[in-house]
Amino acid sequence: MSKTLEIKVPDIGDFDTVEVIEVLVAEGDEIKAEQSLITVESDKASMEIPASDAGKVKSIKVKVGDKVSEGSVIVEIESQSEAAAEAPAKEEAAKAEAPAKQAEPKAEAKAEAKAAPAANAQPVSVTIPDIGDFDSVEVIEVLVAEGDTVKAEQSLITVESDKASMEIPSSAAGVVKALKVKVGDKVAKGSEILQLLSSDEGAAPEKAEAPEAPAPKAEASQEQAPKAEAAKAEAPASTSVSPTSGLYPDDTPLRQLPHASPSVRKFARELGVDLNRVQGSGDKGRITFDDVRGFVKQALAGGAAASSKPAAAGGGLTVLDWPKVDFSKFGEIESKPLSRIKKISGANLHRNWVMIPHVTNNEQADITELEELRQTLNKENQKAGIKVTMLAFLIKAVVAALKKFPEFNASLDGDNLVLKQYYHIGFAADTPNGLVVPVIRDADRKGIIELAKETSELAALARDGKLSPSQMQGGCFSISSLGGIGGTSFTPIINAPEVAILGVSRSAHMPIWDGKAFQPRLMLPMSLSYDHRVIDGASAARFNAYLAALLADFRRIAL
Repeated sequence: MSKTLEIKVPDIGDFDTVEVIEVLVAEGDEIKAEQSLITVESDKASMEIPASDAGKVKSIKVKVGDKVSEGSVIVEIESQSEAAAEAPAKEEAAKAEAPAKQAEPKAEAKAEAKAAPAANAQPVSVTIPDIGDFDSVEVIEVLVAEGDTVKAEQSLITVESDKASMEIPSSAAGVVKALKVKVGDKVAKGSEILQLLSSDEGAAPEKAEAPEAPAPKAEASQEQAPKAEAAKAEAPASTSVSPTSGLYPDDTPLRQLPHASPSVRKFARELGVDLNRVQGSGDKGRITFDDVRGFVKQALAGGAAASSKPAAAGGGLTVLDWPKVDFSKFGEIESKPLSRIKKISGANLHRNWVMIPHVTNNEQADITELEELRQTLNKENQKAGIKVTMLAFLIKAVVAALKKFPEFNASLDGDNLVLKQYYHIGFAADTPNGLVVPVIRDADRKGIIELAKETSELAALARDGKLSPSQMQGGCFSISSLGGIGGTSFTPIINAPEVAILGVSRSAHMPIWDGKAFQPRLMLPMSLSYDHRVIDGASAARFNAYLAALLADFRRIAL
């Protein structure tokens, strides 16, 4: 007989509350014990919360965005555990005693067969594989305990760098003999995670029992009844759909539990991709970053469900595999790994370029008088060691433009436009390892001198690699300045979830007609990239023209 059970959030470590970022089941779903129900995220890591029992989901008590802690109820289920336990017992009682007696020698043989692998087991050391451009990472979760039986590719621990978290899988199957790490430890490539008792005979003990199933019937019913019940429980689950929506939904069959690491899940959420629709190319069908990127490319190219192979897009483009070239055939080469910042920013830039319909509006601002003012301020503040850059004036002018054109100070949230009432301005800082974007908070409340000082301090922290994550978050609008290097115009990539970015190139003296004669004026090229889903061309042209007018006569800031 079924009973109603509450499944609650277990001990989640040193966190008071965590946020629900994914609900992985729906009401009516049949779930198995240890099946993931929700994904939660703290400020340091994301983790999946498994079911402590099997059954049918009666009601879901949480939703995306809720804050939960240890003891919070996740779902109510109708547990079938008692009924499942009674079924084989009744069936066995109905059978004749003679077949049951014949089964006894077989049962003893099975017990001996199961004991044999333990005698032949050999200790295997499982270590950290190559984890990329990280000297050491911190263990934030230990997913197994001593005595647990693990399979090859089963996740053992979760580690986290300052930018991402990842699960480390087992390289072999066996029984955990000893754990060599704990939460908080720092590990690197080659660090020992645990020791397994592994043997060739122990690889598939359950399969060895299969030939005995036909002979005596009592034994077959004893072993097969629970398996039959399990198969029935699994059947509805295979057709159940996760409540999260996919990118370009279609009739493609869905898988119930996508196998992916927390960092891949987070990446997919940022792109709006339902992992149930992504075909994994990793070991055991594990979904990788490349699988998610390939899905997005395929969906944008043809509006069809993406797979690991490119498909022709009706009326669109076909995305081909990346060319494999042995460059050493043509001459001497040197292979150099990308820096960590370039790996991370590269993925974000790729997503933004693919997902956002960019349009760029080019304008020139006459900064002749503004440059004279800047030089005067630098002379006045020379003893104080403060150097006013053109960036400080640009930030102040951009804030004024954002107040006049509020749709530029916004972000898309589904079908809604979130208009922000604060003005946090990001600026691209060039560092030895790549570009980062520090954010000036409440730029509308700061003067030119204060803005110049803060941008200088943040740029120095960026070059030294000492920027904290909070110093790169919350931006409303970004500025990318190449004025110190050169160029006349370029197309900056929007920093999602912002809807516009301003690029400025090197200023140059040009002959400008004043109605009577050509005059030498210092002109600043400006390139405004905007999200065409939010901003139309006329609005962008007005924004850029207004910005140019402010820079040409900075007194307008006071109006």
